Amino acid sequence: MPWLRNIFLRAFVLGTLSLLCCFPSFGGQADGPQSLASTDWPWWRGPNRNGIAAADQKPPLTWSDTQNVVWRSLIPGKGHGSPIVVGDQVYLQTAEPDREVQSVVCLDRKTGVRLWQTDVHRGGFDKKGNEKTSLANATPASNGLHLFVNFLNAGAVQTTALDRHGKQIWQKKISDFAIHQGFGSSPAISDSLVIVAADNHGTGAIAALDQATGDVVWKHSRPKIANYTSPMILEIQGQRQVVLSGCKLVTSYEPLTGKLLWEIPGSTEECVTSTVTDGQQIYITGGYPKNHVAAVKADGSGQVVWENGSRVYVPSLLLFQGFLYATLDSGVAVCWRCDTGEERWKNRLSGTFSSSPVLVGDCIIATNEDGKSFVFKANPEAFELIAENQLGSHSYATPSICGGCIYHRVAVQADGQRQEYLYCLGQKSEWYVATCPGTHPLRSLLATV
Repeated sequence: MPWLRNIFLRAFVLGTLSLLCCFPSFGGQADGPQSLASTDWPWWRGPNRNGIAAADQKPPLTWSDTQNVVWRSLIPGKGHGSPIVVGDQVYLQTAEPDREVQSVVCLDRKTGVRLWQTDVHRGGFDKKGNEKTSLANATPASNGLHLFVNFLNAGAVQTTALDRHGKQIWQKKISDFAIHQGFGSSPAISDSLVIVAADNHGTGAIAALDQATGDVVWKHSRPKIANYTSPMILEIQGQRQVVLSGCKLVTSYEPLTGKLLWEIPGSTEECVTSTVTDGQQIYITGGYPKNHVAAVKADGSGQVVWENGSRVYVPSLLLFQGFLYATLDSGVAVCWRCDTGEERWKNRLSGTFSSSPVLVGDCIIATNEDGKSFVFKANPEAFELIAENQLGSHSYATPSICGGCIYHRVAVQADGQRQEYLYCLGQKSEWYVATCPGTHPLRSLLATV
């Protein structure tokens, strides 16, 4: 009976293909230079540093702790940084207060199995700061060969380079750090440099380090004001720039040399969000002592095109097709025109927001601090809710979306105990294509049965 033989053969091939896909692969850990793939999420806010995922993928829009879960991995300690995804591995930072250890965890992308955990700092914990904060708020960055991580430890911000096996390559102190709310600035990669900011009340600085050696290529002092933004590499008016907002300033540097391109007043003292641009204007927000969202000409003129008093203090903006989308800290979604600042719509979600929204296709995913994610359309005409999804009890980390999957860091509170997990959420068909790319003989055989 040929039909019965085909059923058994198809089952065998599917099972074998699944088994092969589940073995941890170390192909992405080669010792030579590597290029980043379109299916990677290599640093804070994704490949284009704007929170926009590749549109040619279909991650799930609905999920729970049992629905559309590819895998779930237990994460020791506490952290609010996003995971990054490079090749066959997922990386994230964590801090364990009981052991006083800050570390980097590496998981297998296909299975969630922990491949290694490298302790970066032991001891040196400072318990000051906002009650919501952690000692692992930053997101790693990768050039495909090395990982770069920022930690606040022993009263100083330090940047560490690891290879993709978890071996430390170098470590460099950026500056002493006087804690106010905490530290959460992520490193930025530009050509051969890794750029780090450490704004604070004490001896703040922005510095560019050689990726291979950790040597300081350029460094500038910053105002003695608490601030929490990450340096952003942006293409503005045809020129690559490092932009940093906060400390009552918006500042632009030339990435390779550190040359000051322009600096203008226009930001409040304390900012958290990451600057976005349409190539002509930059869009900044702040939350202390003044709430504001502003569009500023990116030519050094200091011209404020428009401004409003909305409190978008912690979650970063999304810019898509001429419109800005935001989740206010207070749990309200808003859409504004980029050119005029006209409010197109406003809609209350629920809860308080710390993580930033992420866009995939025409869908925005925004998660509140209670672990509820709202999926709605990036539509300037009207707010259109698609789904609400609950995962975990708490969530402060921004999800990463690549290869058809959502990598979502949450914490579960049960019986007085807090436990963090990283979820890989995906639709099975999308996940097979993303994690088993290429033409495999078994895939060819499957097509014939």
